[in-house]
Amino acid sequence: MNSPEPATKSGPTAVLAEDEPLLADELADLLHALWPQLEIVARAGDGVAALNAIEAHQPDVAFLDIHMPLLTGVEVARQVAGRCHVAFITSYDEHALEAFEAGAMDYVLKPPTAARLATTIQRLKARLQQPPADLRRALRDLVERAPEAPRYLQWINASRGAAVRLITAEEILYFKSDQKYTLVVTADTEALIKKTIKNLAGELDPTMFWQVHRSAIVNVHAIDSVIRDDRGNLTLRLKQRPDKLPVSEAYHHLFQQM
Repeated sequence: MNSPEPATKSGPTAVLAEDEPLLADELADLLHALWPQLEIVARAGDGVAALNAIEAHQPDVAFLDIHMPLLTGVEVARQVAGRCHVAFITSYDEHALEAFEAGAMDYVLKPPTAARLATTIQRLKARLQQPPADLRRALRDLVERAPEAPRYLQWINASRGAAVRLITAEEILYFKSDQKYTLVVTADTEALIKKTIKNLAGELDPTMFWQVHRSAIVNVHAIDSVIRDDRGNLTLRLKQRPDKLPVSEAYHHLFQQM
């Protein structure tokens, strides 16, 4: 009896390390659509898990969130330097991205867009023709040049009856003004906080939360679709609730590409 032939590798492989589950899902879906030959062999929510996944699977590419718990993306990249190609996931603005360009490193912006991701994929495909570069020197320059990420609200203490619940930012679908309070809405619950929409707008990560009305802020990852009526009015349909949110005309520009 002939021995079975070893499995052949059908395409490039990748580890995806991102600590925001909704963003990780969105990025994985975009990668599958734009680069169907790429196989995501493991996903990780922190730097230690990412390092373990890279050690175990030896991927061709590692997509690493710059700011992950336990180990940052830069710290993981240092430890796997020369063993796989790296693309950082970052919310830095265009000026701070000069540090990435100077180091000839690839990156994906939060929230990911098909156009920017297509550019990253094109560059990675070209890099795959060569062995992974040792980026340790470039990573040192990156740390020195790139600004520290701003600190945004990671969770909120919200009242629900006599109980106080801790709600993480990722759970929140939208905020809506409710007289003297603000309603915090998740997939399965509603609660009240004393912060105003105006105050929240300056404390939330602008890559995740968009103000769409003077009385409402929505998690962009919670949006299922944008509905335009005959008069040009926009309404947001959510993925996990039947609620619909109107978009003020002042914020229509946010959805021009949708």
